Amino acid sequence: MRYVYLEKGDLGKFVDLLKLKRRVVAPVAKENKFVFAEIDGIDEVSMEYIPTILPPKKYVFPQTESLGTFNMGDTKISDTSLEIIPTAVFAAHTCDIDGLECLDAVFHDDPADPYYKKRRKSLIIIGYECMAPCDEHATCFDMDTHNPKAGYDIMITDAGEKFILHVNSNEGETLVDASSIFRKEDEARIKAELKKVRRLKQEKFKKKLDADFMELPKVFDAMYNGKTWEDVGKKCVSCGNCTAVCPTCYCFDIQDEVKLDVTGGERKRIWDSCQLEEFAEVSGGENFREERASRQRHRYYRKFNYSIKKFKKSFCTGCGRCTRACVADISLIETVNDLTKEFKNV
Repeated sequence: MRYVYLEKGDLGKFVDLLKLKRRVVAPVAKENKFVFAEIDGIDEVSMEYIPTILPPKKYVFPQTESLGTFNMGDTKISDTSLEIIPTAVFAAHTCDIDGLECLDAVFHDDPADPYYKKRRKSLIIIGYECMAPCDEHATCFDMDTHNPKAGYDIMITDAGEKFILHVNSNEGETLVDASSIFRKEDEARIKAELKKVRRLKQEKFKKKLDADFMELPKVFDAMYNGKTWEDVGKKCVSCGNCTAVCPTCYCFDIQDEVKLDVTGGERKRIWDSCQLEEFAEVSGGENFREERASRQRHRYYRKFNYSIKKFKKSFCTGCGRCTRACVADISLIETVNDLTKEFKNV
């Protein structure tokens, strides 16, 4: 793949090019926060933003999704047609792109989820590289997600007077070849400039976790019964906000909604949360994670331990959303550091 320049004044033309064949969603301001929403033009886009309330995973794994309709007495779902809207996610941060890669590992794992697979195939990712930490809650530097690696079609990097674009897929190549706004110059020169920009950027990021993320699975293996979980459980109110905003949480519930005349209905898939008390409740009233401490512990293990063992990948992207959304002021940074401290003192 290749590197090209884009003048900053042509960014709107880039969006217009994307809109020719698909809807474009991008970060837009909403009161004092940001959300991904469909846009008409570049004037609506907030290029500099802290992570949006919900990650862009909502476009491939919707909060509520119809799986089909049914008629009473039938043994199969009668209508499983899926409406696909070709979509470009514009100005996605590297942490959210990493989140989509985590979901790819889950939903493409055999047997692949057909609903997710079709939506993901219709998605184009245009990334926007963060040149400084979002805020005090982000741990992308610790989780090594602050630099672009993979999972995008085109990555935009601010190089001062212009943008440098890394074209990383066939779809990205097609877009770049379709317009003269992209300047194709000596790639060695562009790559050298990009390397310099990233070297300066690196100085702005600092570690916030007391353990390297590659060491965390060892910490979690040893601290399953650590006191930290009891302390976190006392704070937690089981609202589920942390999982609702997480770019890598993928738990869902299946619900059948029956028509009033009881002739049929619709089957839906809806986001669910391991932080809700009834999540791990089974027939007979038994609950495998009745205590808030055990539910919080499960959430952290899903990010820093279980996923690494199954998918060889951490499922914390460092976006900081869980901490920002927590009404009980539970901080991921404080929790992981408390656990690390407890581990080192054993």
